[in-house]
Amino acid sequence: MRKKRQRKRIAMGAVAAVLAVLVVGVVGYAGNLVGKLGAGIDDNLRAALVHTDMAKEPFYVLLMGTDRSADRAEGGDYGESFRSDSIMLARIDAPNKKVTLVSIHRDSMVDMGEYGQQKLNAAHALGGPALSVETVSKMAGVPISHYAEIDFDGFRSVVDALGGIEVDVPMAIDDWEAGGSLERGLQTLNGEQALILCRSRHAYDDWGDGDSYRAANQRLVLSAIAKKLLSSDVGTIASTVQSMADYVSTDLSVTDIIGLAQALHGLDAGSDIYTAMEPTESAYIDDIWYEITDQEAWQEMMRRVDAGLPPTEEDVVDGVSGTILASAGTGDLDGRDSSKNADGSDRRDGEVAIRNGNGIAGAGEVAAERVKALGYTVNTDNADAFDYPQTLVVYGTSSQEEAAVELAEALGFGADAIFKNDGTYGFTADFLVVLGADWA
Repeated sequence: MRKKRQRKRIAMGAVAAVLAVLVVGVVGYAGNLVGKLGAGIDDNLRAALVHTDMAKEPFYVLLMGTDRSADRAEGGDYGESFRSDSIMLARIDAPNKKVTLVSIHRDSMVDMGEYGQQKLNAAHALGGPALSVETVSKMAGVPISHYAEIDFDGFRSVVDALGGIEVDVPMAIDDWEAGGSLERGLQTLNGEQALILCRSRHAYDDWGDGDSYRAANQRLVLSAIAKKLLSSDVGTIASTVQSMADYVSTDLSVTDIIGLAQALHGLDAGSDIYTAMEPTESAYIDDIWYEITDQEAWQEMMRRVDAGLPPTEEDVVDGVSGTILASAGTGDLDGRDSSKNADGSDRRDGEVAIRNGNGIAGAGEVAAERVKALGYTVNTDNADAFDYPQTLVVYGTSSQEEAAVELAEALGFGADAIFKNDGTYGFTADFLVVLGADWA
């Protein structure tokens, strides 16, 4: 399985910061923050940005989260050079009150001119914000008009200043490298918990590209921030801006802020924010893992984005983890609670190993669909033989008995199909299902 050196990452606060500044402009609070927010914005960056009339036409913003935080800065291991951890290209259409967020893999292989072939996140370390803007603009084929950057500490502060955000966590997370654990389902997250959701990628190692799942969760959290922020009172907005002013760099002026705040008032996070991620495939080149952009799919995605359409034609939800990989603004995902089944009963967490012990072709796949409907993740394979006369649902502890009965019933059997393991069966999942000859 592909492994990479762990680096904690986050980008959501960059967008939250932009939205916070926009709203604050309406109440005239931003004046004393402009100097702080403009720190780090130099002439090279301004030269790389393309002027647009933000009130009358759509424009693009490069949103970046760097791996700089107070802990890392004080440690001194990184000097003054910090790579961009998370990269997001936002299209803001103020006249139509629409925002599109497209995550870009930080490991995407790009041609960086004099620096040769590099991972995209190296641009920030090699040439600062200006090179990042130039590189992403060339890659996406669109002009970039504005830039915003935030570090980890700022993101946590933004969420806490808002009093937390309501998020449907798609699956339970237990990832110490991301900072802890989270339960699945609709809940209010504080800043530290939101960071766990946005940092976690190893929780998804068994299901696919952890970076893609993590980026999807970052966009999920971002939408929650936008929803909370745009419905907050003046006092909450003011404290939010105060909390993030020391952590954010953006080129936006006071005039920009006021105009955009007025134009974006009334934006609905459920239907007016579109999300997706750059399509790529992983490749191991010269002992380094890269993401190689699927150019045809990427160009089609950006064609749709530039035309004001959602990046994808419909919502895309991962069937295993429940992660929202793309949102087309249908509103169908509003109010979702991943901890509940369609009938309102609690969804189950954990893993079920399903083994075909009867030799019936496709039996494992059919059983897997029924088990997934309860909320479990599933792995399937053949049993050690095809001569099992009865289907078995094997569990390990007495506390699992009720769930084992539920599993048996979902598969069409009664409580007589469950078996408390006495050491006869070896398995690492939470439950083992062996399909027997009585499977129909």
